[in-house]
Amino acid sequence: MLSTTALLASTSSAYAALSSTVTATSDYMFNGVSQTQNNPALQASLDYAANAGWYLGAFASNVDFGSGDDTWLELDAYAGHYFQLTDKFSLDAGLAYYTYHGDDASSDYNYPELYTKFGYDSSIGHSELNFWYTWDYFGYGGSHYIGMIAHTFTLAEGHDIRFSFDRSTSGDKDKWLWGDDRAYNHYRIAYMTNVKSFDLTVSAEDTNMDLNVSGKNVSDPRFVISVARTFNF
Repeated sequence: MLSTTALLASTSSAYAALSSTVTATSDYMFNGVSQTQNNPALQASLDYAANAGWYLGAFASNVDFGSGDDTWLELDAYAGHYFQLTDKFSLDAGLAYYTYHGDDASSDYNYPELYTKFGYDSSIGHSELNFWYTWDYFGYGGSHYIGMIAHTFTLAEGHDIRFSFDRSTSGDKDKWLWGDDRAYNHYRIAYMTNVKSFDLTVSAEDTNMDLNVSGKNVSDPRFVISVARTFNF
């Protein structure tokens, strides 16, 4: 039921920096699938941006996988390198490791994931072509991959809109299915702004599947509101 998150940070900084971001969100969504049974989440990340584009970080969030599973905490680690290839093209590549806690079987879900993100800046905004791959999805031993296209443009100074489309695909339908299918599509539009040092995101998203967990549809259309504050040390 999990999908790969876009939480992985990148930086083009030429100097070392440490920061932390605290986020309150009305629903913890991974590619259109709720990680919290359609309920709110409190999240935090700690990121270190080293010289020459190297970075590493950690992420934490409450989760809820439904009745019969006491898993309540997700803790992730990630590391990678951001390349500014030209004044317009960029590349972000790295490795993430997802871990889960709270139930005797929670650690069975742990899995690694490789990611690559291509960026292009133009007069009409920032375009992305992103990929994620794991050979042990959610600890089930099967491969899984995600492809995403996205574009962000500025409506006015301090007011951005981001459109994204991604497709999640199981490489082994005998080990993992999304509902009754091996793949699904996710669509999202988000408005982003900053109010008194708080980042505000309001998004609308949907998928082309009906995924039910403990009697709740965790992949149907919804609006999500998130408020975040970043602290630089």
